[in-house]
Amino acid sequence: MSKENIHQRIIELRSALEDHNYRYYHSSQPVISDLEFDMLMKDLEKLETENPEFFDPNSPTQRVGSDLNKEFEQVRHQYSMLSLSNSYSEEELRDFDQKIRKLTDQKFEYVCELKYDGTSISLRYKNGLLEKAITRGDGTFGDDVTANVRTIRSIPLNLKGIGFLGEFEIRGEILLPFSEFERINNEREELGEQLFANVRNAASGTLKSQKSLVVAERNLDAYFYYLLGENLPEDGHLENLEAARKWGFKISPDTEKCQNMDEVIAFIRKWNTKRFELPVATDGIVIKVNSLSLQQYLGTTAKSPRWAIAYKYKAEQASTILQSVAFQVGRTGAVTPVANLEPVLLAGTTVKRASLHNADIIRNLDLHFGDTVFVEKGGEIIPKITGADPNFRHPMAQPVEFITDCPECGTALIRKEGEAAHYCPNEDGCPPQIKGKMEHFIGRKAMNIDGLGTETIDLLYNEGLIRNIADLYDLRKEQISRLERLGDKSADRILKSLEVSRQVPFEKVLFALGIRFVGETVAKILAHRLINIENIELASLEELTNIDEIGGRIAESVQAYFSKPENIQLVERLKQNGLQMRLDEASLANRSEKLKGLSIIISGTFEKNSRDDLKKMIEQNGGKNVSSISNNTSYLLAGNNIGPSKLEKAKKLKIPIISEEDFQKMID
Repeated sequence: MSKENIHQRIIELRSALEDHNYRYYHSSQPVISDLEFDMLMKDLEKLETENPEFFDPNSPTQRVGSDLNKEFEQVRHQYSMLSLSNSYSEEELRDFDQKIRKLTDQKFEYVCELKYDGTSISLRYKNGLLEKAITRGDGTFGDDVTANVRTIRSIPLNLKGIGFLGEFEIRGEILLPFSEFERINNEREELGEQLFANVRNAASGTLKSQKSLVVAERNLDAYFYYLLGENLPEDGHLENLEAARKWGFKISPDTEKCQNMDEVIAFIRKWNTKRFELPVATDGIVIKVNSLSLQQYLGTTAKSPRWAIAYKYKAEQASTILQSVAFQVGRTGAVTPVANLEPVLLAGTTVKRASLHNADIIRNLDLHFGDTVFVEKGGEIIPKITGADPNFRHPMAQPVEFITDCPECGTALIRKEGEAAHYCPNEDGCPPQIKGKMEHFIGRKAMNIDGLGTETIDLLYNEGLIRNIADLYDLRKEQISRLERLGDKSADRILKSLEVSRQVPFEKVLFALGIRFVGETVAKILAHRLINIENIELASLEELTNIDEIGGRIAESVQAYFSKPENIQLVERLKQNGLQMRLDEASLANRSEKLKGLSIIISGTFEKNSRDDLKKMIEQNGGKNVSSISNNTSYLLAGNNIGPSKLEKAKKLKIPIISEEDFQKMID
């Protein structure tokens, strides 16, 4: 290979790795696996080492990848957050062990930890209180996500017990449990939104959300694996974690101490399949020297510690036959293609189906019926087709093509610009959409109507007793009790639950209507800002988008819903049946117009109230929360540790700066 060709290959690898870095850290849309990325990096490192004349300080090999989001305030890490070197074989682990033994004659132990697949976090505590939460970022600077981390219930805000240090840092992994991942992706799929690729990207995307309400709703979890600070309790890493457990931190119960590399490898083999039983994702094992004094002696390279290494499991893959593709219609009309596969064992379960998500994915995979396809579990839970082997394709095999008409009602499908999904627009005449809206309406988080489920809704619909959600309140006992599998007791239970649902609060009724893009949080915001259903029906696009956290897409969807006479009629019927269509008096009693017309931005940390509490107080008093400073900003509500850029911009635009006490006086 000539020098010219080598240089060209180096340039290509650098460009590819930078692109993959951006997709991983910024877009949360990786297109290659961690193993493939690491192999490309190793190829580049080898070529650069062998050809030092092509050295470039900006090469991907010279820095740790960054996940910085410029919308957050950046904070310098007190201790650098380095990346771990990765290994994929037992031979590489033994090489790691030998390197350490060449550097020291001291007897030492290893600690083996499950490598959780989420997003790294570093927490600072002072006098037992959470002071700051910082993402890994580029290892030197990270994003301040303290407000979001405070919503994670497994993270202690106040330490318990005694003996904790006055100041210290603890590092861990923010995780999204599989159950939450499935729920969120199901909701996104119904709304036609792009799905999270895996639990890691979902956790990262959630933690970096500009809306802490979103973070709170997604039930993130966290495990901690490293304590840093002066005068730590013990010299042993594992012993310090046990101390942290007593202070209230969630430490993995599966961490073990190993005396040598043979025991490390036995631990790795044990968890190769056992990890699939866990409620959160793991993608490997982290091996660390236990002694902190030895860790300090061994030191670090520019990118990673010499005393730790990660062993990464290869993604389990299986090949099988694509038998057919079914197309399912959801309650919003989104059409989802599902691959029917010849059953195959994968990661401990038998896989028969895999979602193909949308037309773009089908086209990119170039699938044909009867293809031998490769199946993996994305995030180790949801089966996905990663490719097809054309070498085994029959010459007469027909390509898989996305349908043009709804499989349920025959209506021509549409695809809106900028959206991934195809939709059936016949929302009032397409059976799965009609029944799907009813199932959403009766759900636990909506009207919570006991006794009605998918099968009963299907039965009532097929019998012609219901055609929309308002019909539920016209049902009579004799109509229900005569149906198959139902009787007098079931009928009484359903009717009683329907009666109770008339007292469900307005914000839940609004959510239950099933307006596209109006989830629980948005419904609550609309209800508390506009008070009643009439105001929402008549709200202009400008009025809606002026409400904090209501964007153009949501506003357009609300207007589109209430522009249809049939929806107005439906709401009127629900109103006549006694459903709550305005905020209750208790909610209204706390409202005022003291901040009417004022736009307030919040920055920093506060002593008496959380940022979310302050936002609610602004809304309750008629003000508007804004997320960026402009000439239209009325006040900057400043706490401790306010970002210098925001402070400078506020002063430049001559925006009045008020304290928490000043704000309290305004609303008192």
